[in-house]
Amino acid sequence: MGIFDIFKKKPEPEPRPLFYDIVCPYCFSKFDPKEVVFRAAHDREDDEDYALGEDEELNRYRERFGLDSVYDIEAIIRPSDIPEEQHIYSEHVLVGLNDRYGVVTRRRLCPKCHNELPVTAGKVPSNIISIIGASQVGKSVYMTSLIHTLQHTTADHFDAACMPLNAEISRKFRTGYEEPLFERGDLLASTQKEKMQEPFIFQFVFKDESKPPLTLVFFDVAGEGMVDEDYLGLHGQHIKNSAGILFMVDPLQIRSIREKIRLKFGDQPGEWVSQYDEPRDVVLTMFGDFIAYEDKGKTDIPTAVVLTKSDMLHALKDEDGEYVKLNSNIFNNVVHRKFLNLTEFENIDGEIRRFIEKVDRPFKGTMDVYFSNTAYFAVSALGSNPVDQKLQSVVSPIRVDEPFIWLLYKLKYIQGRED
Repeated sequence: MGIFDIFKKKPEPEPRPLFYDIVCPYCFSKFDPKEVVFRAAHDREDDEDYALGEDEELNRYRERFGLDSVYDIEAIIRPSDIPEEQHIYSEHVLVGLNDRYGVVTRRRLCPKCHNELPVTAGKVPSNIISIIGASQVGKSVYMTSLIHTLQHTTADHFDAACMPLNAEISRKFRTGYEEPLFERGDLLASTQKEKMQEPFIFQFVFKDESKPPLTLVFFDVAGEGMVDEDYLGLHGQHIKNSAGILFMVDPLQIRSIREKIRLKFGDQPGEWVSQYDEPRDVVLTMFGDFIAYEDKGKTDIPTAVVLTKSDMLHALKDEDGEYVKLNSNIFNNVVHRKFLNLTEFENIDGEIRRFIEKVDRPFKGTMDVYFSNTAYFAVSALGSNPVDQKLQSVVSPIRVDEPFIWLLYKLKYIQGRED
């Protein structure tokens, strides 16, 4: 650095907008904050506009996910029906209404699905992270291992907390995912296509109040849906309106190495699925659904390509390093604190890029054509290979949070530094 560099002006930060578009973390619709509706804070039998009744939009959403309908719920209030002087604003965002009876409501709802929005919606960017991938790649297991790791270690390393959006999500995640895997050692059953899962919504909240919280929406889409255009159409919104994507790829999807891994681990009935969706098929379906309509036919959404079940790659190690070197970075867990360690990131990104290019060049080429902002990772959600749907040792995740930390870096939540 020269002496005159000291006196150079630092670049001005980008001006903060008065408000941000909201992306609903339930149905993934995108809208202006002034389009929200409100749930009344009381009910009145003598006024049909404020009487308890059925909310058709909310029940339509709940039916999609196999949830019970609600028939007696407070009425919807639309801001257009309330005089402007009775609108309540915070930081230029409409956050409440003083209704015709003088009762204030601050229960803001999505105008499309009528679910309640986070209190920060509109005041901060609606940054949503999605997990996608074909069937059998282990999205449910990875989601569970990632959220567990974020809550117990990663958040503390970045002066943050990772919390479910509400008590119901906390209960469902704990009883249906975290306890079976981490306490009983049971593998999670594959998500069935006909059984759509309501999104799991968490917030990664920084202690530094100048940093907006990051909303984590893990939509456990059945893998088969990722290559079914009609099914994907229901969920394309959530991918298109995501701020970042975790794209899961299972080594067993890659035909050129599948047999080598099978021979190593044995081919016992029930352990291997006979038909795998090629990773490229998922990309091509996504392209037809939304990437084709992006500028230049590409998406610039930061996308982490995550090679799952990396513990299986021990079967490919040899002295020549044809596929995986004996001293590969893949099997070494790395802990990032305060910032993304760019040295570690560049090592794993380079190694997995070269590996994917060697074993599945068509997939790598398709990613290069349709995605302009990618990085490559390898993770093991469990740390070892299960036998007969049962873990043989304590769950010991390897590098599971690294793709998420890279997305934090790309979204400018944290810095990156060379080690």
